[in-house]
Amino acid sequence: MSTSNPRSAGRRERNKQDKLDRITAAARELLTERGIDDVTTQEIADRADIGAGTLFLYARTKGELLMLVQNSDYVDALARGIEAAAAAPDVLDAVVELIRPIVACNRVRVDNGRTYLREMVFGDPAEPHHRDALAMNAQTESAIATVLQRDRRLRSADASTLARVVSAIMLACLAPTVNAERSVDDLIGEIRRQVAVLLR
Repeated sequence: MSTSNPRSAGRRERNKQDKLDRITAAARELLTERGIDDVTTQEIADRADIGAGTLFLYARTKGELLMLVQNSDYVDALARGIEAAAAAPDVLDAVVELIRPIVACNRVRVDNGRTYLREMVFGDPAEPHHRDALAMNAQTESAIATVLQRDRRLRSADASTLARVVSAIMLACLAPTVNAERSVDDLIGEIRRQVAVLLR
C-alpha cells in the first residue's frame, strides 16, 4: 500500500516548476546581457537564488542552460511563424514568414544562437534539453512541409524531404562565422533566394 500523499507530491512538483522557472529566467537574463562565454553557472544559480548543486539537477552545463532558454524562446518563435505563414499569399512567402521569427530568435545574441546550433547538432541527444531542441527542429520541418503541401504538385513525402532541405539551408545560413555580422533581413533574403531555387 502506497503511503505517498498526493498533496505533498503536488507541492513538490510546484516547487520543481518554480525552481525551473527561476533558473530559466536567470539564465535568460544573464545570457542575453553578457553572452554564454562571459557568464558562469554560479552566477546563474545566484541570480535564481538556488545552490549550484540544485542548478545541476536541471542542467549540467552552460550549454544545457542555453538550450533550456533557447528552447523556450524557440517555441514562441515557431508559433509566431506558423501564424504568419497562414496569412502569407503564396508558398515561398509562407515559408519565409514561418522561418523569419526563428531566425530573429537565433540572432538576439549571435554568440548564443551559434552555440545553440552547435549544441543541437553535436550535443548529447539523451540530454533532455537537447532532445527538446531536436523535437522542435522536427516540428519546424513538419510545419514547413505543411506549407509546402499547398503546392498540389508535391507529394507528401517530397514536401517532407524539401522541408528538411529548407531547414538545412536556414541552419547553414545561421551557423557560419562569416555570417555573424549579417542582419536578420539580410539572412532572410539569402534564405529566400535559396528556397526560391528549390521551389522552381
